[in-house]
Amino acid sequence: MIFSAIVFTSLIFQCLAVFFSFRLITHTGHTRAWILLSLGIATMAVRRLITLVTLLSADLQTTHRWIDYSFEIIGVLGSAMMVVGVLSIKPIFLLVKNAEEEQRALAVSLQEALEHVKQVEEERRVMDLQLRKAQKLESLSVLAGGIAHDFNNILMAIMGNAELALMRISKESPAVDNLRRIEQSTARAADLAKQMLAYSGKGKFVVENIDMSRIVEEMINMMEVSISNKAVLRFNLTNPIPSVEADANQIRQIIMNLVINASEAIGDRKGVITISTGCVECDNNYLKNVWLNENLTSGFYVSLEVSDNGCGMDSDTLGKIFDPFFTTKFIGRGLGMAAVLGIVRGHNGAIKVYSEPGKGSSFKILLPALCRAVETLNGNKLDDEWKGTGTVLLVDDEEGVRAIGSEMLRELGFQVVLAEDGRDAVEVFKTRNDIDLVVLDFTMPHMDGEQCFRELRLQNPELKVIMSSGFNQQEVTQRFVGKGLAGFIQKPYRLSALREALKGVLVT
Repeated sequence: MIFSAIVFTSLIFQCLAVFFSFRLITHTGHTRAWILLSLGIATMAVRRLITLVTLLSADLQTTHRWIDYSFEIIGVLGSAMMVVGVLSIKPIFLLVKNAEEEQRALAVSLQEALEHVKQVEEERRVMDLQLRKAQKLESLSVLAGGIAHDFNNILMAIMGNAELALMRISKESPAVDNLRRIEQSTARAADLAKQMLAYSGKGKFVVENIDMSRIVEEMINMMEVSISNKAVLRFNLTNPIPSVEADANQIRQIIMNLVINASEAIGDRKGVITISTGCVECDNNYLKNVWLNENLTSGFYVSLEVSDNGCGMDSDTLGKIFDPFFTTKFIGRGLGMAAVLGIVRGHNGAIKVYSEPGKGSSFKILLPALCRAVETLNGNKLDDEWKGTGTVLLVDDEEGVRAIGSEMLRELGFQVVLAEDGRDAVEVFKTRNDIDLVVLDFTMPHMDGEQCFRELRLQNPELKVIMSSGFNQQEVTQRFVGKGLAGFIQKPYRLSALREALKGVLVT
């Protein structure tokens, strides 16, 4: 009876060990190790069961039974120790499980950190690319502006001499035709210089309050005769639309350049050119991915979009489309898109471009929308026969400009005093008290026009000064707001333009 109790106790402990082993497998997930342990315990349990059956059925001596009692007692103790051991191992494996979970969480955090680093590096790469692009555009615009400025001075000497020669030569002279051709060629050269100045953002702007949709509507007939017969124009114009402060002629140039480019992209195939206007609210994220994104602020912008379903462009071409003299055409100077970029820069706007090879292109011009009316100044047409009197101080660092300018002034009835730079002008003015007006170049060495203007006005606060420059009027005159600048004349200027500027100042 005692022996049977011991055997049953051993069996119970072994069963408990098996039960707790499988429980640990379920909770910890360490399947491979715990299956092996459970199989070992199960094997011992089966052995004990066989021993029990054998002992109950066999007719053995008492001595043998006490030996078996001893083994079974040892088995009971071993089984009990296994149960205790299994129960004590469970917390250890739970700790291991927690450690593994923490390791997995750490791995996830590390992966997120790596992704963040990659994102930061990509943003830095994009910013570096935009910075290099802005520096490149700035360098090219400075170069284009400088060349155009010097070019205008040369053109003024050619244009002015040709105009004076036509005035003084007999109308029957065979040289008249030659002089006319000189005038035509210089006019074309002056247009080229204007495009270079437009690229630099320093072209001549006559700013007014304009309606973008109305400008497009007025140009429909002109655009229809300028495009290929295979291309069809479609319009999606917003009315009413906020006004923008811009030069209407410059905006027309943008539209024509974009439409002609779209027509050439379509080529001999049938295609559609879509012109759209609208008003969009742009945030900083949207403005990051545009050309000329420096100094742009979030807010409302009037958009002009010209899109086509032509040949499209690859990424290499997209990176060069606004470079001066870059063209994909056999005929062309490569200044059309450069001029578009410069005009938009001069109006504090931006350009968004999208294109894929074989899928067409889209150019969206963004100009700041106005919430107020802008007063438009309209000048009166002046008399072509007007002549003045008095003495004019002509200040310019270019000898050719001084020579032709002095002849023009004499032709208009003025006495002329010359100075080769701002410093020379101040000294000349100190020695004379008969100077009625000064025609002053804005860009000069030693002392520029702005500093010279201040020095001259210190000597005579009532002195009338007309500023002369190849740069646009807005850029120059904004430096003299409230300082008493009498007028402005754009280089290269003709005799008629000089007459208008002088009469506008002197006839009050």
